[in-house]
Amino acid sequence: MSTNPAPTLIVTFIRHGESTDNLRSVWAGWKDAPLSNHGMNQAKAVGQSLSDTRFEAIYASPLKRALWTGQAVREAQPDPKPPLETSDLLREQHFGVAEGHPWQWNPTPGLTMEEHFARGLYPVLHERWEKFPEAESLDDLFDRAKKAIDELVMPNVWRAAKEGKKGVHIAIASHGLCISQLVVALLLKDESGVHPGDKYRGLQNTAWTRVTVDVKGAKEGEPLDFSDDQPPKLQVKVTDVNRHEHLADVARQKGGIGREGFDPKQRDIRAFFGGAKIDAEAAAPELEEGRSESNARDEAEVEIR
Repeated sequence: MSTNPAPTLIVTFIRHGESTDNLRSVWAGWKDAPLSNHGMNQAKAVGQSLSDTRFEAIYASPLKRALWTGQAVREAQPDPKPPLETSDLLREQHFGVAEGHPWQWNPTPGLTMEEHFARGLYPVLHERWEKFPEAESLDDLFDRAKKAIDELVMPNVWRAAKEGKKGVHIAIASHGLCISQLVVALLLKDESGVHPGDKYRGLQNTAWTRVTVDVKGAKEGEPLDFSDDQPPKLQVKVTDVNRHEHLADVARQKGGIGREGFDPKQRDIRAFFGGAKIDAEAAAPELEEGRSESNARDEAEVEIR
């Protein structure tokens, strides 16, 4: 058994389950698509896998795919269940006029980016400052992520230290790109101040990444006295990345059922379909479980400069 003392705060970042837009290969940021039935099964699986991890609080994006994932995690917690709070700061990157439109890997030769947009074409952007009209860039998303860390995570850190608590654990249900920036924003709180780079992308659906935050000098049972304008230094570490073992036993339902939008009012999926005959979908190549053809920049192999 490990003898290492518990950190002050543990943050588990959870990407949402598969949404219906994940299956359409479209730019899906603030567009509020629900979980697919398969995505809801993924959410239930991650909730069960984390049921022995006692969360003090759960924060979630208000977009259905992340909110329902956060609710599934909360539902699997023992009583009394932790509070769940939504925040717009945890929404996915906003893709502006590209929302709901297909993405393409490469620009069309001979067209300027403005001409692409005028024709309703939205290729992958590789610079952090680039963005579609009326959208957020990755730099904009990072600014929002820093605010989310300051407003949602850091109050838990300082409160735990001042109350002499260690091992406080919170969960954040959000989106792939947003989580990639949240993790970096939190790591920059480390006393070293070193930027870790963009290496926390490519999360699978309902995969989780964990970061620990330790207040230097804080001890269990010994409240730490400090002023808000002179807080103690922090040690911030990533301990787990893209954990998705819980998906091993999640099988997609046949006949297209798994790809349908989840109906939160249904008690049994068979009732939703009313026993009607369901035409089998045309065969499609199988993706690795938890990996859907979602936003192009969710995927680890897309280079962002």
